Amino acid sequence: MKQTVEANIMLQIKQIIDFQKHPIDRLEQFAAGCKQQLEKTGSLLLPNFITDQAIAKLKAEALAHAHLAYYCQQTHTAYLSPPDKNYAAVHPRNRQVISTKGCITDDQIPEASLLRIIYADEKFRKFLCYVLKQDQLFDYADSLSSINVHYYEAGQELGWHFDNSSFAVTLMIQPAEQGGEFEYIPRFRNHETGDMNFEGVGQALDGDIEAIKLNITAGTLALFRGRNALHRVTPVMGSTDRIQVVLAYNTAPGITLSEQARLTFYGRTH
Repeated sequence: MKQTVEANIMLQIKQIIDFQKHPIDRLEQFAAGCKQQLEKTGSLLLPNFITDQAIAKLKAEALAHAHLAYYCQQTHTAYLSPPDKNYAAVHPRNRQVISTKGCITDDQIPEASLLRIIYADEKFRKFLCYVLKQDQLFDYADSLSSINVHYYEAGQELGWHFDNSSFAVTLMIQPAEQGGEFEYIPRFRNHETGDMNFEGVGQALDGDIEAIKLNITAGTLALFRGRNALHRVTPVMGSTDRIQVVLAYNTAPGITLSEQARLTFYGRTH
């Protein structure tokens, strides 16, 4: 019975992920190149990672549940930390940017969603562990944070910032009609040594540094190292919302997003 269930799951995942274009189960052959690309540039894009049939289903699901999204607007520093009184309000350390979007949380994702199959699939996680150089990946312990669907309407954006986590895994469901571009500047600070590159961040906030733009099409899996890379999503334009899934994993079990973060991003703690 167990073998039958496993065979059915594998059949499903091979109907969702295009294993011909992206043989993620071949670690030494395929995943090794992915890891090299991520280490070299800080980003990895796998276009058409999801089959056309699967992306159509995920898009329909996301649009059907869009009314559940919690929309919020935050002002924050590029460092995603409270202002430092040792610096003026106009200093790059304390300058405020705007992020605004809608979000559907893990507990609002249907039980039968293809997103749950992707997120939990053993081969997918082994691929991520190999590329990200992690021993194991774990779900969030809270009920909201593991799988999120983000919606960006016209005028909404993600302001310049560095991530607190060492990696991010996303899946594009629907790019914006215009705008909504992912931009980043690699190796722009050194969190490990405490070099915050205030001068460079100030120039980026003023628009004086050219960033790398990524063309992320529907069905693209993206891996990104954003702890030391400054990045943003430019304002969305047009009538087509930008819809992107964040597949959030932890490197240790039992971790929850803080109550304050849940309240800020989701409008509730549970």
